[in-house]
Amino acid sequence: MTFERDLAFFDLEATGVDTQRDRIVQVAVIRLSPTGTRTRWSTLVNPECPIPPEAIAVHHITDAMAAKAPRFKDVAAQILEKLEGADLGGFGAARYDIPLLSAEFQRAGLSFPLEGRRVFDAQAIFHKMEPRNLTAAYALYCGKSLENAHDASADAEASLDVFLAQLERYKDRLPAEAAALHEFCAPGDPARNVDSGGKFVWRHGEAAFNFGKHRTRTLQEVVKTDRNYVEWVARTKDMGEAADICWKALQGSFPKKGS
Repeated sequence: MTFERDLAFFDLEATGVDTQRDRIVQVAVIRLSPTGTRTRWSTLVNPECPIPPEAIAVHHITDAMAAKAPRFKDVAAQILEKLEGADLGGFGAARYDIPLLSAEFQRAGLSFPLEGRRVFDAQAIFHKMEPRNLTAAYALYCGKSLENAHDASADAEASLDVFLAQLERYKDRLPAEAAALHEFCAPGDPARNVDSGGKFVWRHGEAAFNFGKHRTRTLQEVVKTDRNYVEWVARTKDMGEAADICWKALQGSFPKKGS
């Protein structure tokens, strides 16, 4: 495949995953010319707010490190220059990096023009070209074609065969004890999620909303400022664990990390 103009692949590290409220702490750009030449540029960014411990655990950029870095508005023009005239790319860029960067430019009083730019997302290609379903897992781990997929009996048998093959393939990497394997298989990220569904996440050691209009705000804050919303979540049947968390919060009992 040939490219007629430069391709700028970039990646961001931030204080969290909310593209409208969280702040960038690192920017890296690798610019690829049509001739194959690569130029690299990166910088830490002072987010002008504390970095949650949960975010530091992911990217290892501390408040002390960021405090010495320039603010986004101080490097915004330089970032625009690094991306000028290039198509854009990244891993998950379309749903995360581009919206987050656009929000930061807006706060800095600058526009981030996307018209006429192509966006190449390596994550989208990965998900479309390498399906992550039982049929694909059966072929990968068992070397067989899954007949009668979506028949409950066939799927259950295949799931067991895949599980046993995984235990054998990753025997030096998977936990040997059942309890530890259970934790390994827990949905989402137990270190980040308060509940198994990820409706609430840890932020500065407190439970924070990971959905709805109060996303990234702590549960304690919302109980004080918008109690009606917390009551609504508590009454919503399909909220599962999140409803129970909200009900307890209304009684004054909030989740505690590590408990």
